[in-house]
Amino acid sequence: MTGGSGALGAAICRMLAGQGHHVVIHANSGAARADGLRAEIAAAGGSAEVAIFDVTDADATSAALARVLEGGAVEILVNNAGIHDDAVMPGMRADQWNRVIDVSLGGFFNVTQPLLMPMMRGRWGRIVSISSVAAVLGNRGQTNYAAAKAGLHGATRSLALELASRGVTANVVAPGIIASPMGDAAFPAEMVARLVPMKRAGTADEVAALVRFLVSDDAGYITGQVISINGGMG
Repeated sequence: MTGGSGALGAAICRMLAGQGHHVVIHANSGAARADGLRAEIAAAGGSAEVAIFDVTDADATSAALARVLEGGAVEILVNNAGIHDDAVMPGMRADQWNRVIDVSLGGFFNVTQPLLMPMMRGRWGRIVSISSVAAVLGNRGQTNYAAAKAGLHGATRSLALELASRGVTANVVAPGIIASPMGDAAFPAEMVARLVPMKRAGTADEVAALVRFLVSDDAGYITGQVISINGGMG
């Protein structure tokens, strides 16, 4: 679970641990939060460990995943690592563009590619990448973020075709406005009511429940899809 220390990532980790999965909680700058989540999952009777690395560093990522694979193939991968660095494009710096692309899209490659062959050999696997409504509808000030997340859509659809005959699915979940400390600051209640037909923000647990379904046996015939969860935004 990349980006496992944030609000959405933590909710997904808790839900999958509650289903009996051993969860590898990835973090980079949020190491302390990831370790707290690991302890919380363990206290609730679940199983988890923490992996600390920068998904944009291919060598560090490869080394960390090699250690994880010593315990056997990873059967479920949730790509959730991503960052914002917002600016309207006329004023956007090259480093803002590159860093956001590198984390969301470069990180997707660096983490996913090393896990594919072991997953394919087992002839069962689930890959879910977390995108955003910005990749579907666009959002002012987020050309970099929208481009990075939209890139996940095309990559996932192509990857799904490559993996379909091996029993491995690949899908995208594209959340809209989700309640969280960061989201609540960016989207006041009156803005949410104006933008979202359901007149409320979604919850991290609602997104986690969709991920839980997509990584289950029941979702074995769903692949190559971008599934929005946004209260009817479009």
